[in-house]
Amino acid sequence: MCAQGVTRPGDTSPWPRVPLGGTCRRAHEIERGPDVFVPGSAAPFGGAELVERDGGGRASTREASTLTVSPTTVPETHPLELPDHDPQANTDSDIDETAALAPLQAGAPVRADSPTFAQLGVRDEIVRTLRAVGIERTFAIQELTLPLALAGNDLIGQARTGTGKTLGFGVPLIQRITTGDIVLDGTPRALVVVPTRELCLQVSADLTAAGRDLGVRVLSIYGGRPYEPQIKALARGVDLVVGTPGRLLDLAEQRHLVLGKVRVLVLDEADEMLDLGFLPDIERILRMVPEQRQTMLFSATMPGPIITLARTFLTQPTHIRAEEPDATAIHELTRQFVYRAHAMDKVELLSRMLQARDRGLTMIFTRTKRTAQKVADELTERGFAAAAVHGDLGQGAREQALRAFRSEKVDVLVATDVAARGIDVPEVTHVINYQCPEDEKPYVHRIGRTGRAGRAGVAITLVDWDEETRWKSISDALDLGMPEPAETYSTSEHLFSDLDIPTDSTGRLPLARRTRAGLGAEPSDEAGRPRRTTGIARGVRSAPADSALPPVRRLRRRTRNGESAALSAETAPPAEHPCDHGDVGPRRRRRRSRGRSAGTGEHGSQPRAAG
Repeated sequence: MCAQGVTRPGDTSPWPRVPLGGTCRRAHEIERGPDVFVPGSAAPFGGAELVERDGGGRASTREASTLTVSPTTVPETHPLELPDHDPQANTDSDIDETAALAPLQAGAPVRADSPTFAQLGVRDEIVRTLRAVGIERTFAIQELTLPLALAGNDLIGQARTGTGKTLGFGVPLIQRITTGDIVLDGTPRALVVVPTRELCLQVSADLTAAGRDLGVRVLSIYGGRPYEPQIKALARGVDLVVGTPGRLLDLAEQRHLVLGKVRVLVLDEADEMLDLGFLPDIERILRMVPEQRQTMLFSATMPGPIITLARTFLTQPTHIRAEEPDATAIHELTRQFVYRAHAMDKVELLSRMLQARDRGLTMIFTRTKRTAQKVADELTERGFAAAAVHGDLGQGAREQALRAFRSEKVDVLVATDVAARGIDVPEVTHVINYQCPEDEKPYVHRIGRTGRAGRAGVAITLVDWDEETRWKSISDALDLGMPEPAETYSTSEHLFSDLDIPTDSTGRLPLARRTRAGLGAEPSDEAGRPRRTTGIARGVRSAPADSALPPVRRLRRRTRNGESAALSAETAPPAEHPCDHGDVGPRRRRRRSRGRSAGTGEHGSQPRAAG
């Protein structure tokens, strides 16, 4: 392992070496940063930091030490699966949110000399749970994160997606709230904030599995679901909350979610929350939690607003990078292909790509919700087991599609960028960008769904003629070396050779290969719910539920310029209930005249003058 120490002049760390807040108002003192232990090193080391003390003794300056590590992998893998257990046994909740998610499992390659979780000081109960699924040694981000997090230090973890960040903060989070002087009294003691609902469910499932033997009650809180079950679960008591910013704020402001006892706070995928506009909500949540806490921030990139957020709310954090400083943002084991394709031929291209040899689960990304649904429908009509996930679907339909995808009842998931983060399915082998992403960030997050945790993957991007400029900017920003895509059609020979597609493949999946159960085989959690009534029929006044009287139709009154309103009110007979006359006859139709004024004559018309 190659480890580097704290930031020195000339380093590329984004952290300036000057105190915040302008001119210091009090005497400066030199304070040594938190000792940082690097596994395998002879001794811990720290960095000298210039700080300013406020009246309460809390350091106003929040500087960061920086650690980097270059991970290497070995080819051997040992996939195992978690024994059957009730995922809700520890949550005490009637929200079955993690039951259909993939269980915590091993199978990714790690270095043979990586330290084990037990060697880094993790509790035996957690070690046993991880060992039961074949997880014993740590990834690079976990190897550097665990010693600092277990000691209670603030930290910033920067690593590419799919490198094991969830257990990097989840294991120390569970251990810290179940040891020491912390009493689990049903009030949340740890809070994990994530940007998307899908990521919320995935993180909740991983933490529930990791803390199973310690009895940690985990609750996921996110939008698109009724408030009542989440409020009931909070009232019964939870120890760890994973949620999205909007719903967390709603329940906190309604005083159902108590954040006054939170001891550990985690911000996961902070850059994605910035892109989705959640930064103001994050700042409000940070002001609701106690000042004395441990804060861990994880992000794939470190844009300026995230740096400002970290320097404002974290205390002397250690900045950890789980790769070399010059490492690319894309996994080296992911093969990338880009083709210039016509919009009218893209579905034909997809149909042939999905028949490639050794293709596993596949994700297709589109820019718009309408395109995602259209592509999923067309692929289903051609014989592929496809499902869609986008914002126009209800939360129940989205979770149904994700469950079917994880259980491999469907092997093609068409999604918008809402699912670019939070879907951690190890069996995804291919990612296809049906439309060119807007810039390099969504491109990295999309193709990060494959090639996860040391596995190989294939990423394919289809670029239309009007998207060439956009693709060139992505290629230049990521140094891909593919600024001009090859013109490709569904019959192009290089398409079949690049992706190992059988030459006899057509635009439809052969009947012999249609072996998936399909989306319809996955039960929907909304199937048994009563349909919500939208109201009563127009013009009908509803009667009380216990009344035997039929509904009364509302009488409509017509007026002309307000002149006949008073007359109608004075001359209208008293209203009688239809039941007073026994059988209800047809309502008398009002006759309208074409006269110039109302009020004379039998039907409101002027008598014709004689002669």
